[in-house]
Amino acid sequence: MSDSAPAREAWGSRIGLILAMAGNAVGLGNFLRFPRQAVENGGGTFMIPYFIAFLLVGIPLMWIEWGVGRHGGLRGHGSMPGMLESLWKHPVAKYLGVLGLFMPVVVLIYYCYIESWTLAWTWASMRGATQGLDQQGMQAFFKSYVDLDNGTVHGFWTPFAFFFITIAVNFYVVSKGITAGIERLAKIGMPILFVFAAILVVRVLTLGTHEVMIDGVLTQSSPLDGLNFMFTPDWQALANPKVWLAATGQIFFTLSVGMGSLQAYASYLTKKDDLALSGIATAATNEAAEVVLGGSLAIPAIVAFFGVAGATAIAKGGSFDLGFIAMPLVFNQLPGGATMATIACMMWFGLLFVAGITSSVAMATPALSFVEENFGWTRKKTATFLGGIALLIGILHLVYYTQGFLDEWDYWAGTFGLVILALVETVVFVWIFGPDNMWREIHEGATIRIPRFFKFIMTFVTPVFLLVMMIWWTIQEAVPTLLMENIPEADHTIRWVSRGIMLAILVFQIFLIKAAWRRRALDGKEVA
Repeated sequence: MSDSAPAREAWGSRIGLILAMAGNAVGLGNFLRFPRQAVENGGGTFMIPYFIAFLLVGIPLMWIEWGVGRHGGLRGHGSMPGMLESLWKHPVAKYLGVLGLFMPVVVLIYYCYIESWTLAWTWASMRGATQGLDQQGMQAFFKSYVDLDNGTVHGFWTPFAFFFITIAVNFYVVSKGITAGIERLAKIGMPILFVFAAILVVRVLTLGTHEVMIDGVLTQSSPLDGLNFMFTPDWQALANPKVWLAATGQIFFTLSVGMGSLQAYASYLTKKDDLALSGIATAATNEAAEVVLGGSLAIPAIVAFFGVAGATAIAKGGSFDLGFIAMPLVFNQLPGGATMATIACMMWFGLLFVAGITSSVAMATPALSFVEENFGWTRKKTATFLGGIALLIGILHLVYYTQGFLDEWDYWAGTFGLVILALVETVVFVWIFGPDNMWREIHEGATIRIPRFFKFIMTFVTPVFLLVMMIWWTIQEAVPTLLMENIPEADHTIRWVSRGIMLAILVFQIFLIKAAWRRRALDGKEVA
């Protein structure tokens, strides 16, 4: 397609763009995964490689993805297949771009399921259903929800109802388009998220000291102990490569890079839009949500009531134990009784739902753009079709959650796949398109100049960092995961089915790309 491509929808305002981009990045990982990773990997010890990875990988990838997205969008492409081929005139480029369709669709489906938990817990908080529960009771409350065979607390159809509602809300928003749907959601949802988070942070940091039993000894613990733990490193522990791997992985999750959704949003920019300033503003907004709000909320709260050792034990249980079991327990102990517990729980799970939906609507955008632009479907028709697919496949996650169905999707598409796509787009945009062209593209329309040393980082350091990380993950995690080491034999069949469905989605998307380019050839269109 040439530069005379039909006019595409545009963002309505700069603030709407920044809030939508930040909404894409600010998700459940900021408030659930980050506290867990930080606590499990030594608090302050984790923060040093975390900020190094942010500078060497996070910020450069943010600019790269904005540049890739706008370059493709100006040529009529809102998804990675067309974007990569517009940068690299090679038949394989568009097929490499399938990763930018595969990852967001796969993650979207299971992400909406987890997102529906936050909606269910918000409703449960309003009814006071979690009040008065101890740790065992809260665990039973959670297990009954995710295990359909366990009807001790929740009815069989309860998880289905909240999942259906979540899917409906997501695809109603995206069916309205960029300005009337996604941008409007961001303008309403992001301020609510920040207000709720700020109120809870202030309340948590003013809790005072509490008595905590540690190794049989009664000890005083406070939120300040949590902050001290979060920002005091153990310098010797920095020699552990696991900490660096965890920190770099968190950067991918927190900024939503390597997914394909940032590029889709950036495809609606014009030549006059400032990528340099907007990219750093988005990254800074996300970090404020993660470190200043997410970290200063969950970590001090849990340390205050469970101590550092107790918080570490909870973190090892997983992000869901921290967010859906430990945090309600903390809120139940707040001064102010049942009323305060209800308000705090509603705000906590409410902000999680907002964080989730602002990310999930972004994940739907690449597939919507691809179908609209290549097959002529309307936005509403495309949203309805994709929503139906997400609903039907998502039901499998509800039914087989306890057998690891979701874990397979989360690892291959939501973890390992992110590094692969990030490496591919970095090589194409920086090396094949050319470092000078890349630098010029990012600065077109810019009101600020990116420090020159970042060109060196983006050209050499970032790709090497990504390559080393991918090799390390392959050896340490991908191979054992593929071989299902430490996975119960009884769960192997369901996990293979899970992988088979992912593979079917990938093959179908490759077929769609081939069909789309055949249609372009028949119409006499070429990729610019």
